[in-house]
Amino acid sequence: MTEAVSRPTLEAVAARAGVSRATVSRVVNGGDGVREPLAERVRRAVAELGYVPNQAARSLVTRRHDAVAVVIAEPEARVFADPFFALQLRGISKELTAHDNQLVLLLTEGRADHARVARYLAGGHVDGALVFSLHLDDPLPGLIHEAAVPTVFGGRPGWGDDTRTGDHTDVVYVDCDNRGGAHTAVRHLVDLGRRRIAHLTGALDQTSAVDRLDGYRDVMEDVPGGSDPRLVVESDFTPAGGERAMRELLDRCPDVDAVFAANDLTALGALRVLRASGRRVPEDVAVIGFDDVLPVAEQTDPPLTTVRQDIEEMGRLMARLLLRGLSGGRDRAGAPADPPPAGGVILPTALIRRASA
Repeated sequence: MTEAVSRPTLEAVAARAGVSRATVSRVVNGGDGVREPLAERVRRAVAELGYVPNQAARSLVTRRHDAVAVVIAEPEARVFADPFFALQLRGISKELTAHDNQLVLLLTEGRADHARVARYLAGGHVDGALVFSLHLDDPLPGLIHEAAVPTVFGGRPGWGDDTRTGDHTDVVYVDCDNRGGAHTAVRHLVDLGRRRIAHLTGALDQTSAVDRLDGYRDVMEDVPGGSDPRLVVESDFTPAGGERAMRELLDRCPDVDAVFAANDLTALGALRVLRASGRRVPEDVAVIGFDDVLPVAEQTDPPLTTVRQDIEEMGRLMARLLLRGLSGGRDRAGAPADPPPAGGVILPTALIRRASA
């Protein structure tokens, strides 16, 4: 039988550093009131002994778990099939890791999972939550509000003044300029001389899809025939949804000469149907997507013109804002930092031109 190796204790660190146990505890737990020469002796002793704080004991002192829940309001199959989520999780993970915090991933397969997630958050297992891909009728914002968990949302909230969440002006969220990016994409198609420009939407119970539809309409209201309702077909941000919507569009409007798709995966599905129907891209139908997810946009045939949003940076910023709030408005070095804003942080978008438009 292998003999258990004893772990260095707080007392051992105190003895090595020549200070009291209380001094070691304050240094290890990030407390104030220890002169720098003593703190440096403690840190050196910690390194020499390989001391690792007991997280449970530390939590009793600091009331922090150094863990953050990431809640994605989508089923597992959707999350692991869409590279958007991988990029956002990578940004979140990088920021949390840089601050020595753990990521706890929570997915919602259905409405029954919402109560489970709410119970977990209210149970004091994590310090805060990052929540994204919400739907307009999603009960999670209200449940999270009741759990009193510090939260940053990914995407513009869609609940307005709904009493489910109390004063919505205090909600912190990170999003990209969905409406402006859509406007730029459709304006580019108009400048190319296209006039029968269609839009394959995302799931319209999500604010990103609504904002991109509004950006499309902002341009098309000045295009002759641009208000034709047949040019807008609802999809769901997936390749299969893009295929279904594109087939429906060709049945409705066989003279379509351009398509703005709500995301790159929808555009991927549309391109498959256009190719199968014998239409050339961009000669017969120009296509633009949204996201600039490189594994998709650079490998479509032809490569996809799309609206770029910095998905990974959005994830990092969500985590940064949450951690800043949890640290009482101090940065990683302990210096005062700007408090997280009440309201939204909107990141810019840019049109990335490739061969499809």
